[in-house]
Amino acid sequence: MPLYHDIATKIREHIAAGVYPPGARLPGVRRLSQQFGVSISTVVQAQQQLENAGLIEARPRSGYYVRRPKGPQPDPPAPSQPDLEPTPVTGQALVLQLAQAANQPDFVQLGAAVPEASFLPMRALQRSLAKVVRLQGTRAADYAFPPGLAELRHQISRRMYLSGSPVKPEHILITNGCQEAISLALRSVAKAGDIIAVESPTFYGLLQVIESLGMNALEIPTDPRTGISLPALELALEKWPVAACALIPNFSNPLGGQMPDAHKQQLADLAKRYRLKLIEDDIYGDLGFNRERPRPLHSFDAEGDSVIYCSSFSKTIAQGLRVGWMVPPESLFEEAEYLKYVTNLAAPTLPQLALADFLAHGGYERHLRQIKDRYAQQLELFTQAIGRHFPAGTKVTQPQGGFVIWLELAKGIDTLQIAQRALKRGFSIAPGQIFSATQKYRNCIRLSCALPWTARLESALHELGSWLKAEPPS
Repeated sequence: MPLYHDIATKIREHIAAGVYPPGARLPGVRRLSQQFGVSISTVVQAQQQLENAGLIEARPRSGYYVRRPKGPQPDPPAPSQPDLEPTPVTGQALVLQLAQAANQPDFVQLGAAVPEASFLPMRALQRSLAKVVRLQGTRAADYAFPPGLAELRHQISRRMYLSGSPVKPEHILITNGCQEAISLALRSVAKAGDIIAVESPTFYGLLQVIESLGMNALEIPTDPRTGISLPALELALEKWPVAACALIPNFSNPLGGQMPDAHKQQLADLAKRYRLKLIEDDIYGDLGFNRERPRPLHSFDAEGDSVIYCSSFSKTIAQGLRVGWMVPPESLFEEAEYLKYVTNLAAPTLPQLALADFLAHGGYERHLRQIKDRYAQQLELFTQAIGRHFPAGTKVTQPQGGFVIWLELAKGIDTLQIAQRALKRGFSIAPGQIFSATQKYRNCIRLSCALPWTARLESALHELGSWLKAEPPS
């Protein structure tokens, strides 16, 4: 039997005896090698065996910790059942309050899906920013007219190729974040009064764009694990003149679902059959907890004329950079490029230069390896806290990527009132109704888990849970 197996067994016995309790940090490899009289490589192999067994976990720049045993997982919400009826978007006024709250440093930001700075690669990004200012200061002051800087489009092209979507740099259009990419996509394929099919619930930013363009949303039933219902979407296509379908196939916001590859292929085939344009928001695609990145829906569009791909670095590198991109079909590229130009001339030049440098030197990959594990830990911590503090029977999604979770509470609970109460108490939540064109999901909440775990955060969740327990369900 290998020596490292014996060492792993001894550490396992120490864990069982409480020498290393749940959450405790194991001694460093050098200390363990001295303790057991073995080489450092033997200790490393033993740790890897224990990690594979789920007993310990690695934390970036910190070492190995004893995993806390998982409690019983809450039931996930059932698939949604919205009315299949096109409707104007209403009730989005609260979103501005949530956005404004996100700018208050003393708030616990549970409502906005914005990573706290400690979850972002700020030091590495600062080095790239300083480097391009020093070496390319004059160029950084110029406009980077559409389609955007060539070196950044080259780096994005390289990453999309690795994800399964070969895209030439000249087919990429740089935008001011993913929100603008989605807006340009909708403006390229639809006009005021047209019908846009969406997941239900869906990201409120998409609803705001639809509202601002005078279009109508058609909410499609959605499963919190596998995404939009394809039979329901096809039924809607047979009944209504749908101009486009906008969705988040990989780790959707707010449900966190991941559409299986087989469903992506079926959706691409459906779009081709009905000549439907699909607007894919892949902003969370790089944040899957598995080692293999899920394929974009775009990679299943064999002829390249159905999917408009949109994404950004807001959830992975820094939201304040406001750099995103889109990949329209070739037939729509010039239209989207012109719309981008007449909207705001160009995306900011300095962030594009910094991102190109950051991506070119491996900083992004190193960051992703660390942050994906951390987000998985965050979702587990939040789920456990919800079990401690929230009413029995609260249903919680179980995403395999991203950093948001969706909670379904008892019927009759009005989370809008709870959200307004929370703002007065120094923390924010996102009430369910802002994720629906017709203000459904009033008994639901979306929480962002991209926050350091602190006593203040735990206190906010405890306070929120106590309010919910006091609400009389219908």
